[in-house]
Parts: sequence; structure tokens; C-alpha cells
Amino acid sequence: MSVALEAGGLDKRYRRAWALHDCNLTVPRGRIAALVGPNGAGKTTLLHLAVGLLAPTTGTVRVLGEPAGAPGLVAQVGFVAQDNPLYRDFTAGEHLTMGRKLNRRFDLALARERLERVAVPLDRRVGTLSGGQRAQVALTLALARRPELLLLDEPLASLDPLARREFLQALMGAVAEQGVTVVLSSHLLADLERVCDYLIVLSAGRVQVLGTVDELLDRHKLLIGPHRDPQPPIAGVVQVVRASHTDRQATLLARTDGPIHDPAWRAHEVTLEDVVLAYLADPSAGTLPGPSVHHDSLEVQA
Repeated sequence: MSVALEAGGLDKRYRRAWALHDCNLTVPRGRIAALVGPNGAGKTTLLHLAVGLLAPTTGTVRVLGEPAGAPGLVAQVGFVAQDNPLYRDFTAGEHLTMGRKLNRRFDLALARERLERVAVPLDRRVGTLSGGQRAQVALTLALARRPELLLLDEPLASLDPLARREFLQALMGAVAEQGVTVVLSSHLLADLERVCDYLIVLSAGRVQVLGTVDELLDRHKLLIGPHRDPQPPIAGVVQVVRASHTDRQATLLARTDGPIHDPAWRAHEVTLEDVVLAYLADPSAGTLPGPSVHHDSLEVQA
């Protein structure tokens, strides 16, 4: 498997607080990976480590097979920070000119065509553009570098629903056209479910859930059946991630390893939001089908 981003035994400490602790993950190439978790979980720290803005306290981060921050990665990794850092007095066109002068691989024609497609005027100062338009300029600057890996830190946070949809459509188009791997940090789970095919859940500085969205949704079910105390085991259920009940009825979000044949239980499909919120409600629960550190490399378990 070709890997875009991998971390092994990754720790990052700020004075007395751990932002990341024993963090292990892999992101295969060609994926659009959702990076989710509560505030303070370590999402921004992980992205800053991947792009080389921070150095690990211990452990390793590798990007496209190279140590994060290696000089050769500068042209291969695109990064859009949380606040879309742009020069407010520059026009969108001036940003493109600056991008071409600072990056040898910068595709000026692609950048101009993309901004015209999303109706961002090239002659307007960035400070006068809407939040959605500024986000499109930041995304375009990153994509015009023709990166192999694109890291996006909360690019949707300040956008209205229409601007979010336009941003995600542009992102999907770029993935289709350029084959770029994306790691997208966001709290907006419904939006992520529409575009992402890989999931990373961070909680308290550790990876809590990791895997393809299709597999995770297939392996989790919402079960409704009789409430008993104690609740006897249910054939096909590996773990009850979250449970609620009334006097007579129990509702379980469960990780399964096969079909539920018990006639006492009705099984329903779950959404990505259902799965993420269930795990975040119980930080001790987790499902990690992927990363395992052996010597200095990361391998994938079946």
C-alpha cells in the first residue's frame, strides 16, 4: 500500500501538556481523509507536524515516504491553515502572481481558470471578498502548486452552507483532476460524509478510530431491542460503543463482525456522524484496524 501520511509513536508536548501522545496512523494515497475530534484533541498540531511547522517531541512523522519537513517536500505538500492567511491588501490576481514567483511548479493558468470558475474577481482586494471567496483563493493557491498531499485545517469553519458546498465541490473537482490526497480537518460531520472516504478520529491526543468510511459504516449498526439488566451478549456484536435505554427498550450503537440474526434485535444503518459521536462520547472505546508499528516502519494489519 502506498502511504501519503504516517505517524508512529508520535508525541508532541507543550510544556506540561501533551497535545499528541502515542499517536499512530496511516493515510493511504488517493484518499480524502476526514480528521475529526473535539477542540484540543490535537488536530492542528498533527497537521503542523505533517507540514514541518513543528517538530515531534518523540516518534516519527513521514510524508510521501520522507521525514516531515524534508526540503524535497516543500513543492509536494499544500497546506491551508485555519485562518486562511492571505494579504488583505493584495488582489486575488496579485496573490496568484506571488504564488508563481515563489513556487517553480505553480500552475498560473490552472489558478486563474479555477478562480474564474468559482466567480472570484481577480482585481478585487482580498480584504473585500466574502469568507467563501477568501477560502477559494487559499484553496486555489494550494492546488496551483500541484501538490501530491493537501492538508486543510478547518477551512469550512467560517463559511455559510452555500460557500461550504462550493468549496467542497471545488475540492472534489481538484481530487478528480489532479489525483491529490487530502487530509481535511473539520467539525462539520455531515459535510465530511459527502466527500471523505477515510476517517481519523482524534481524542485526547490519541487516534481513537481509523479506517475507510465504507468499512466503518458497514461494521457498525444501530440495534433496537429489549432492555435487560445485565444485557446478555448478542451474536455478531464485538463491542457496544454506546447504549441508551428505557424500562423496556435498549438502543445500542454496536461494532459488529457479522450479521445480527437474533430476532429480538432490529438492526439499522448508521451515519458517519452516529459513529463519530458515539466514540467521542466514550474515549476508552476505539477501533483501529490499521496502524501497527514494527521497527521503524508502519504496517497494515488485516
